[in-house]
Amino acid sequence: MENDLELTNELELEEESQQLYEHFRIEVDRGQEPLRIDKFLVGHLQHTTRNRIQQAADAGFIHVNDTPVKSNYKVRAGDVITLMLDRPHYDTTIEPEDIPLSVVYEDEELMVINKPAGLVVHPGVGNFHGTLVNAIAWHLRNLPSYDPNDPQVGLVHRIDKDTSGLLVAAKTPEAKTRLGVQFFNHDTHRSYNALVWGHFTEDEGRIEGNIGRDPRDRQRMAVFPPGSEVGKPAVTHWRVLERYGYTTLIECVLETGRTHQIRAHLKHIGHPLFGDERYGGMEILRGERSSTYKAFIQNCFKLCSRQALHARTLGFVHPKTGQQMDFTSELPDDLAALIDKWRRYVHALPEQPA
Repeated sequence: MENDLELTNELELEEESQQLYEHFRIEVDRGQEPLRIDKFLVGHLQHTTRNRIQQAADAGFIHVNDTPVKSNYKVRAGDVITLMLDRPHYDTTIEPEDIPLSVVYEDEELMVINKPAGLVVHPGVGNFHGTLVNAIAWHLRNLPSYDPNDPQVGLVHRIDKDTSGLLVAAKTPEAKTRLGVQFFNHDTHRSYNALVWGHFTEDEGRIEGNIGRDPRDRQRMAVFPPGSEVGKPAVTHWRVLERYGYTTLIECVLETGRTHQIRAHLKHIGHPLFGDERYGGMEILRGERSSTYKAFIQNCFKLCSRQALHARTLGFVHPKTGQQMDFTSELPDDLAALIDKWRRYVHALPEQPA
């Protein structure tokens, strides 16, 4: 059961009289020793944290025997605990939807898809319909063995909503298991093209740092020292492709595949993705103070109104034949136009900035 606390960004009880809806219920077993309810629930609700549970309790959403309790309440045998939220429980069943799908390759075991920017990969809060998973369900609607609600099939990895590029989906449990092992062991090859703020003095480099949830902003990831107990280890390799004065086109190759890895790592070294609002890339971080330059940047933001990141190549071993499979996706129109605009602009600069 997916936990609704993970899907709730803000937990506020606007009025004591507002209608609440049950999302989770559990009766405490006999023999349970007294235990704080936040500690108890963190072991029974998936994909959540103790802090989330405490926020829910403070908002009046955690009830025991039909009465709101605080996070320091100690549960006892026989208590009936419910999670009550201010919206009805949403049916997360994945239904096929006729959404255009760019299929790069397909056989009986798998399919490789070129995802456009703006398409959410998997249903979640605010996006229960119109996702890539719904589109795949429609594409495979006549395949009796494919159940879009079976976690043993489907997408093997993900990319962000506003990132474009290549993804692989498995049609069979065996294919997903074998592909999943390759991704887990970092035996796949994935490279991204990224336009970032700033000028690199070196031609290539390596970024290493644990990635975990930003404690100041739950919507972002942050980078922590390698080897620390916070976050998961992550390594990104980068190589300069072209320099445009105040921005640089680079290739990123992943050793690991953490949430927002490229976005967080590049922000960490002072080179946020161009247009990445969440990580500070929608501000003018390099360049001139002239009104002409500011207008140029604003036109760039309009031309490509998302983070300038594209999953360009994907390589893996076919789960059944053992053949090496390699795919390349051309830059989408918005990102190609943005890069061309910078190419034309850089000729007007007298020299590369230091």
